[in-house]
Amino acid sequence: MRISYVAGALGSALVALSAGSLYAADIAVDVNQAKILKLSRPADTIVIGNPLIADASVQDATTIVLTGRAFGSTNLVVLDTNGAPIVDQQVVVSRNESGTVRIYRRAEVERLSCTPKCEAGFATDSQ
Repeated sequence: MRISYVAGALGSALVALSAGSLYAADIAVDVNQAKILKLSRPADTIVIGNPLIADASVQDATTIVLTGRAFGSTNLVVLDTNGAPIVDQQVVVSRNESGTVRIYRRAEVERLSCTPKCEAGFATDSQ
């Protein structure tokens, strides 16, 4: 009887350790950019907590394209055919500031893209 308790405790610990990799770090994506996510096994269900912040499209059973739509954070949940989680992580959408300059004139802000010559960049509602 005591052996079954120990085996059960060890099994629970192994499940907790293996599940830890599912919840590792946040997924970072830039606004108006896409990121490819490769899954360890085929996905059946994909859920985005707030589709106004990020969007996910299925490329194939093990490839998801995640697109940043607006600044903020949401979550991504991917389940396999048995309903077991493959991914359950926070998605953080932010702006890539590399190669940009902002010019402030009183209440007006102008954003320039300097790659390599500074020019007015394309602005979206989220910028």
